[in-house]
Amino acid sequence: MVLIGGILIGWLILNGPSNEEIKKQKQKHDSLAQVDMIERAKAEAQSTAAAVVAIDTAEAHINKDSLADVNLKSTYKDFAVAVKGENKQIVLENSKIKVVLQSKGGNVASVELKEYTRPDKKTKVELFTADSSSQSLIFLAYNNTLQVHTDSLYFIPSDVKKTADEQIISLRLPTSNPASYIEYIYTLKNDGYMLNYQVKMVGMQSIISQNIDQLTFSWNVLTPSQEEHIEKEKQNSTVYWKLAGEDADYINPGKDEEKSISEASVNWVAFKQQFFTTAVICDKGFMKDGSMVKTASDKYSLSYVKRMKTELGVPYNHGANEIFEMRYFFGPNNYNVLSSYDLGLEKMISIGWPVFNLINRLLVIPVFNAFSNTTVNYGIIILMLTIILKTLLFPIAYKTYISSTKMRLLKPEMDAINKKFSDPADAMKKNTENMALYKRAGASPFSGCIPALIQFPILIALLNFFPASIELRQKAFLWAADLSTYDSIWTFGNIPIINSIYGDHVSLFALLMFASTIAYTWMNAKYLTPASQQQMPGMQVMMYLMPLIFLSFMNSYSSGLSWYYFLANVITFAQTMVMRKVIDDGKLRAQIDAHMKKPVKKSGFAQRLEEITKQKQIQPKVKK
Repeated sequence: MVLIGGILIGWLILNGPSNEEIKKQKQKHDSLAQVDMIERAKAEAQSTAAAVVAIDTAEAHINKDSLADVNLKSTYKDFAVAVKGENKQIVLENSKIKVVLQSKGGNVASVELKEYTRPDKKTKVELFTADSSSQSLIFLAYNNTLQVHTDSLYFIPSDVKKTADEQIISLRLPTSNPASYIEYIYTLKNDGYMLNYQVKMVGMQSIISQNIDQLTFSWNVLTPSQEEHIEKEKQNSTVYWKLAGEDADYINPGKDEEKSISEASVNWVAFKQQFFTTAVICDKGFMKDGSMVKTASDKYSLSYVKRMKTELGVPYNHGANEIFEMRYFFGPNNYNVLSSYDLGLEKMISIGWPVFNLINRLLVIPVFNAFSNTTVNYGIIILMLTIILKTLLFPIAYKTYISSTKMRLLKPEMDAINKKFSDPADAMKKNTENMALYKRAGASPFSGCIPALIQFPILIALLNFFPASIELRQKAFLWAADLSTYDSIWTFGNIPIINSIYGDHVSLFALLMFASTIAYTWMNAKYLTPASQQQMPGMQVMMYLMPLIFLSFMNSYSSGLSWYYFLANVITFAQTMVMRKVIDDGKLRAQIDAHMKKPVKKSGFAQRLEEITKQKQIQPKVKK
């Protein structure tokens, strides 16, 4: 063991480093330690420098933020606390509408109608969006040194309060003084299209300029297209308004116009689209001073129909706590819905002139209402409406047919009169004799025109109502996808001149209307007497020309109206054929003969006509 230990010690001594090697290793170790110390010193220096830079930057930011706050305070004064914020959205909805409110501006951002869809039958109708609308309260503050627009400031929303009947939310525009603020309170009933809107001005008398007595409510909407044919929407979209004590008025849909409405206080202003309306209403009335409406359209846009704007005066009396109440209407242009509010909103629906609209109000609308909650197709409802109208008019049609048949049976007598007074100079005598004959026989040369004249007011009434009837919107029948607009079995595209006269498509309902009118005209023309043809030269040409003119118009009109007109022609044709089968010409001739034997009392018109004829006969002829 001693020997082994000695060998091991000897090996270590022989193989260990020399004094020179030990010295070199020490120097190397000291160098590495020095390098490490230098690196640590550099790192510490860089860390210290970074800390200094961070401190300097933070101080710079603090100074910059402080300067920005000072600028905000200088510019917006008490409203500086509302310049920045998060734009939160709050939803109020009931069975009819979904209203989205936003904290920026505290206004209505968008409105969705739950019962109605766009042409794809899936997407709900949205009256406007946050990007296409703005509502703002505008006023001068701090002795007219600042004009405040509330739509650029942030409101603080409360929680939605729900009761059994309604939902309520308030959005408050704060100021640097907690005792001074503007608050919007929105209330939505659980059913209906009205959104109540209340503006509270609390402690604002020291902020709002003392020399003003009203604020301005500004509302601007770019209405989106909701229908298949945007051109029809543009033709039926405009601004309506109602002044206190007056009927509703509007800007012509074909014009872009800015109009002052400062003659009287304003009850309401409505942005009417073809089938839907957004309106702001004040029962006490907006102030008349400064109130205006404006429309502007982009004829090339395929997404938006028209821009509509209004500015309305809101009274302010510099009280410590003032409240101004108004309402929004977001809903359909349904006659019953609009008239139920008793505000005159139904005046926006075109139902014809005062005489013609009786037909729509007393007959068409009640018939539509009777079947509105049933599964009966509106094409069938129009058929039933046509049958009702033709039944009511049948007594007149019967008398008209009897009179026109008498005219035809009087042909021998009229031929004799024409032969007797063949000289053109005796035209007045011939007319007098013919009128006397008609009187004795109880006939009228104008009897053939009476059905058309009677149907004309009905047609005019329906012409106004059908394209505006939301009941027909998106109601399909046979090949027509929507009875409120035209049907198309062939769209041939853009052809110059033809497009401007006829359109770019072919409406089959319009063609059926045209064909039935021509057939009925041809049938009546066969029974025109020669005397009638002579007394009304050119009438036959007009009888065939008018259906052609009407075709060019109806080709791009409501297919429901073309369907009605076609049915009316078919029913009239059938009634005429039945009367011809039932009424015996021989018996009618016997009645004429019996009537002609009775003494005839001359009417005032006949007496005047006879006197004129006698005077012409005794006038001396002027020699040339």
